[in-house]
Order: sequence, then structure tokens, then C-alpha cells
Amino acid sequence: MALRAELGALIMAMFSGFVVAEDFALLPQLENYKAPKSWRQPVAPLKISDHTWQIGTQGITSLLLIGSEGAILIDGGMAQTADHLLSNIGRLGLKPSDLKLILHSHAHADHVGSLAAVQRATGAKIVTNAESAVLLARGGANDIHFADKILYPPVKADRILHHGEEVILGNLHLRVHFVPGHTPGSMAWTWQDKVEGEDTKIAYVDSLTAPGYQLIDNPRYPDILQDFGTSLKRVRTLPCDLLITPHTDASGWVFQESIERGSVLDCKEYADIAEQKLGLKRLE
Repeated sequence: MALRAELGALIMAMFSGFVVAEDFALLPQLENYKAPKSWRQPVAPLKISDHTWQIGTQGITSLLLIGSEGAILIDGGMAQTADHLLSNIGRLGLKPSDLKLILHSHAHADHVGSLAAVQRATGAKIVTNAESAVLLARGGANDIHFADKILYPPVKADRILHHGEEVILGNLHLRVHFVPGHTPGSMAWTWQDKVEGEDTKIAYVDSLTAPGYQLIDNPRYPDILQDFGTSLKRVRTLPCDLLITPHTDASGWVFQESIERGSVLDCKEYADIAEQKLGLKRLE
């Protein structure tokens, strides 16, 4: 009897740390990132210049540059855009493996959300800068302005760029220009192509906006205003016969069944509008 009592006491002691199950309330449902309809409305490939196509959605630009040794994608839209991009690449007569390089404007979910899936499907190399590479690897987590609110599948960079560096694939020659502000890793890209037989300097320039940002005394980004000022000055001097932006309406593009242009902006006008909205004095 004594042995049985000791054994019972031992069992009770072993389980004394367990909590009796309770009827816990169900945790709140996740709230997905809500995007405007135009960001989610796919379009068929639309030709911008001899080698440059818009293959994204009505509201979000994803550019495919097709050259002699394969293709380059600049920006991939949201995560749910991946299959559409791959389909449009096929519509242009390319195989997934023909996509060799993936570039981008900045590392927010509405522009790089699909890159991990597109890279897996194509084997393309991710080319970015150091600031963006960190955010890409975290899948958007710990963002300076949005914390962990807007996440996406993480992706690792294959090549890190410096400001002014050139990216070359066959006859495609692009130059990167760092334009920090919207994010510390924001970039613009310039290249030359032909539009209706005319040599045209194309500039794909990142957003110059600060939606809900703390611009004064931001502990995570103390020099944000100085960076915006430097970037506005840089954007004004880009080779820019034709301006394209990640958010299509920011530069007057309308991508539907065909291409339409509303207010046609050049890089200087784009920077001037941003400066006014940001309340900055021009730095010259």
C-alpha cells in the first residue's frame, strides 16, 4: 500500500505543471492586405518600345525587356501576380528559362511579392542593392514604415549593385540610379530603345511618395528628407525621353486592352510634383 501511495504521489507531481484545458476564444482572423482593383486586374502584354513590354496589371507595372540573349523582368507586382507574369512571358513566345535577370524598383509587396515564385519557375537571377536585399530576404518584415503589416515570400539576392552600375544582358544595357526616400533601397533604371523607329531614352523611376510616413525625426530613418531631396535632384537629371513608374497612373499611363496616355510627364515634372507633395524646397 505504501508503494502504491508513493507511486500515485509521483504521478501527480509529474502532471502538476499541466494546465487544465479551457474554452479559449478563437483568435481574430488574419486581415489580408487590401489592394485596389486596378492593381489586381491583369492585362495582356502591351508593347511600349521595340524591346520593352508591360506584362503586369492595369495599376502596377511589370516590365519585360526582351533581348538577344534572353529577357529581363523589372518588378513583379503582388504575390498573386506570379502565374499571370509567367503566362504573359509565354504569350510573347518565350520559355520560362529565357528569363535571365529580375530587377525591381523597391522592395514592397506590391512590386516584389511575386519574385520568389517567378525565380523558382525560371531560374532567373535577382539583381538589387544592399538596402533592398535585406528587406527581400526578410519578406518585407520589420519594414521601417509598415513593420510586419505587408509581407511576401522572401527571396535572396544573387547580385548586389552600386549606384551607377550597369546591368548587361546581350544587347540590353541598363543603368541603375539609387533614389532613396520611398524606401532606403529605391532605384531607377534607364536604358535606350526605339519607339516607332526613333531612338528613345527610357527611365523607369521608383515612387517618390511618402504615404503615411513620419518625415520629421523618424528614429528608423533620420535622413529621409535629405534622401528625398538628393533623389529629386538626381531624377531631374536622368536621361528621360519616356518616363514609366511602378504605379502606372503616377506617370500618366493607362494599360488596358491597349496603351493610352493621360497626362504625359517627364522626369523633371515627376520630381517637381513629388517635391510639392512632400513639401520640400528644391535642392539644386
